[in-house]
Amino acid sequence: MTTTVRFHETGGPEVLRLEEVDPGEPGPGEVLIRVDAIGINRAEALFRSDVYIEPVKQLPSRLGSEAAGVIEAVGPQVTGFEPRQAVSVVPNFSQNDYGVYARRAIVPASALLHRPDEVGAVAGAAVWMPYVTAYGGLVEVGGMRAGDTVVLTAASSGVGLAAIHTANRVGATPIAVTRTRAKARRLIEEGAAEVIVSDEQDVADRVRALTGGRGAEYVFDAVAGPGVTRLAGAVAPGGTLTLYGALSGQPTPYPGFELGMPALNMRTYTMLETARDPERLRRAAAFVTSGLREGAFRPVVDRLFPLEDIVQAHRHMESGTQFGKIVVTVDHE
Repeated sequence: MTTTVRFHETGGPEVLRLEEVDPGEPGPGEVLIRVDAIGINRAEALFRSDVYIEPVKQLPSRLGSEAAGVIEAVGPQVTGFEPRQAVSVVPNFSQNDYGVYARRAIVPASALLHRPDEVGAVAGAAVWMPYVTAYGGLVEVGGMRAGDTVVLTAASSGVGLAAIHTANRVGATPIAVTRTRAKARRLIEEGAAEVIVSDEQDVADRVRALTGGRGAEYVFDAVAGPGVTRLAGAVAPGGTLTLYGALSGQPTPYPGFELGMPALNMRTYTMLETARDPERLRRAAAFVTSGLREGAFRPVVDRLFPLEDIVQAHRHMESGTQFGKIVVTVDHE
């Protein structure tokens, strides 16, 4: 038996419970890991509330798709991994099938990346989802290159910060968008070329002013909803508005056509496009590992919570006050 977080009804953070559950034995293509740290993501709050892109299929349900730990057992048909290896779990599976909010958990081997010796458990649980999302959406799919300008909403999130670092890594110019001025200085310290405070400034107007009227080649938006109509005005002719999140919780219109309106590409993106494709994930891992090794990339951890405080960790995430990644640590003593 192992301590596992489950919920028996959908709702707020208070529905999460710590229970003793048999993790079972790994089946074909699966591994059993000892979980040392867990990355907390907005997707888990949405799934817990049953407003995620896929519904909760049965209760009680597990939760969580990003972690770092050590392999304890390997199932049949698993190659390239063996017991006692340090690994990170990258989200590439449904939370209806697996969940890593636990002391020990079974996960698909396809979700594992070898964790370098210099990357500890906390970093290993904090770095991959943000950077794979940023790399996949902006470089692999988007084609961002040196000299491009990219506008990043929700810039103080784990993905937003990783996107700032990624843009700088490829020679692009990151413009960070944040609601209030409280986080502006830290965003500059993390490498943002400019910060737009959306509660005080019109984002589209400010982007055009910063780019000599051209607009940005990329807008990487975590908010969606009605605001995309105005945000589209920040995109350069032929540029791309990518929606990788839906923090607004509201329907998202397609920006209306107007006479003289520049051509606009608009698409959605989730990291599953990268994480479920072995070749794309291989390239993403190489890109992120290179950045970590050379010091261009690093996990920005906002706060640590023990597993026993998982409810408080989710409440902190929903407060919107965090800067970077929330990580839950697991004590095995």
